Order: sequence, then C-alpha cells, then structure tokens
Amino acid sequence: MITDKRLLRAEPSFRLLSKLWQVSWLYVLLICLLAGVGYGALYSAGGGSARPFAGPQSLRFGFGLIMMLCMAMISPRILVKLAWPLYLFSMVLLVAVLKVGHVGKGAERWLILGGFQLQPSELAKIALALALAAWFHKAGPERMGNPLFLIPPALMVALPVALVLKEPNLGTAVIIAAVGGSIFLAAGMRLWMIALLVAPLPFLGRIAYGHLHDYQRARITTFLHPENDPLGAGYNIIQSKIALGSGGMWGQGYLHGTQGQLNFLPEKQTDFIFTMIAEEWGLVGGLSVMALLLVMILGGMLMALRCRNQFGRLLGLGIAMNFFLYCVVNLSMVMGAIPVGGVPLPLISYGGSAMLTVMFGFGLLLSVYVHRDLRFGDADAEA
Repeated sequence: MITDKRLLRAEPSFRLLSKLWQVSWLYVLLICLLAGVGYGALYSAGGGSARPFAGPQSLRFGFGLIMMLCMAMISPRILVKLAWPLYLFSMVLLVAVLKVGHVGKGAERWLILGGFQLQPSELAKIALALALAAWFHKAGPERMGNPLFLIPPALMVALPVALVLKEPNLGTAVIIAAVGGSIFLAAGMRLWMIALLVAPLPFLGRIAYGHLHDYQRARITTFLHPENDPLGAGYNIIQSKIALGSGGMWGQGYLHGTQGQLNFLPEKQTDFIFTMIAEEWGLVGGLSVMALLLVMILGGMLMALRCRNQFGRLLGLGIAMNFFLYCVVNLSMVMGAIPVGGVPLPLISYGGSAMLTVMFGFGLLLSVYVHRDLRFGDADAEA
C-alpha cells in the first residue's frame, strides 16, 4: 500500500484539486501573517487610518494572493518555456525606463502604465532567476567545469545589473548580482572559478567608487559619519536609530510611537517601516518579525531542496535568496549597518511593484513545491 501511494504521488497530476492539495498551506499562512503585520504597520503609519497606505496595500495583496495560487498550478515544464520570453521582456522594460522612465528622487526607476507605477528592476530579479534555472537545469558536472559554458549566463547577469546601475539604483543592482551568483553556486560552479571572480572585487570596488554619483558617495559618507550633517544627509539614519532605541523592550504601544506618529521618522511607510514597528512594539516585537522572516526564508529553501528536478531546485533557491536579500539589506539599512539604499521590506513596506513581484516569486516557489516529484530533462524541456 505504501509503495502504491508513493507511485501515485510520483505521477504528475493535472487535476486542479490534486494540485491544490499539494500546496504548502502552512507557507501560505506565513505569507498572510507577514502581510497582516504589514497591514498593521501601514495602518499606524497612516495615523490610525486605512488610508492612504493600508487599504490600497491590502487590495494589492489580495490580487497577489490569487496570482500566487494560480502560478502554483503551472508545471515547471511550462515555466522553462516561459523563462526566456519573460527575461527578454524584463530587459525591454529596463531599457524603456532609461528612455521614458518616471524620475523619482533623482533616479529613473519607474514606468507609468495605465496610472500604475511599475518598477522593472523588481521583475528583472525574478526573470533572471527563471532564465538561469532554465539554462543550468541541463548542465552536468562536465558542462559546469567548462568556462565557455558559463559565459552566456554571466552575460545574462551582467546585462540587468548594468541597466539598473544606469538608472541609477545601486542597491537593487547588488541584489540582482547576488541572486545570480547564488544560482551559479547552487548549479555547481567550481570553487576555483568562484575564487577567480571574487579576488579582484576589492580593486573593482575602488574603481567603482570613482564612478558613483554624488548622492551615492554622500550615502557612504553619511553612513560613516551621520553626525556631521544631522539635519541634512544624516537625518534619516539618526532618526531611525532614535526610534529603534526609544522602543525599549516592549515598545511605546501601538499607534503611540513618538518618532513615527509625530512624523520625525522619514519614509516610515516604505524604507523605515521596521523602525516604526520596533518603536511601537519594542525589541520583542522587532525580534518576532525577524523570526517570522527567518522561518519564511528557511522554509523557502527547504521547499526548493525537496524538488527532484534541477530546474525547480535552482529556481526555488533563487526566489528564496531574493527574499533573503530583501530582508537583510532593509534591516541592515535601518539599523545603520550599511548605507541607506532604498530597498523595501517585503510584504510590509508600502509599494505595488515590490508587493506583486514578491508574490509572483512566491507563486513560482509554490509551483516548485507542488511539482516537487516531477522529473524532466532535456527532451521534456525542448518538447
């Protein structure tokens, strides 16, 4: 009986109810819980009102939840075929941003489509993970040891990084490069190749610093010495640290955070929303949110590793790494550990593009888990 059940489970099923049963509903619950934390924080950021932040964000999440479950039903065989068109489409959008993009805070990062602001760099991260997984899922140890085989995927990473740097958006460019590098590593890239790539980074960093924009250099200077300009460039991070410290162990109480409610805390609905949570709920509340994020990251990686096909494993790990980098960069930024870079906290910060692309990524991750027993190789991918 046990053997029969395993055989039935191993057979790919195209029945909707069967696939819905295979969804990790515990992970869906964690996603909803994190979005609930975001709703509460945005409600507080709006001064105790669902407008202008919490209400629209909840509608986006509802749409994203439906999209996520629909994506979970799609077979990896289909995702392999969609990988390249989606990657090319995202590159076209990145080029379009440089031509007709909306300028915000000194950078061209958004396209206005039907009244909706789309940030193509967010989509590019997911598209890159799909394309790299599609490239490497055919690769055996022999191919991974051939440097010529790695040149095309390296160019696939370099192209979006260069376009995003042109906007300019250094933080997102670094995340895109890190997501690509993690998939290279997971695919079996040789350690000596990794060493060759990492060795020149300190020298390249010095060169890159000379080509940074003035505001990017100012961010680094402010990161090192925020007290030099407390009412100007250093204002954001100083106010963030004050809010974090004023929360104490248990916080000042929901809707009673002084820095947030009195509007001393900048960008409290986007970049610095975790600071407001920590001010109102204290160290205990902040650590609870961080624990929830950690559980979601580890859960995503475990779901990816349970997949029996290489495409699913690499795609799932790429999505989990993207979510991990979102969290690490934002939390490090608001705590003053790294320069401020404008990276939101996923499912908590206010924003349409980030919300929908994160939910799209979670849909791909759930698809990997739903079809975890599916096996397919070159023939299936090319059929």
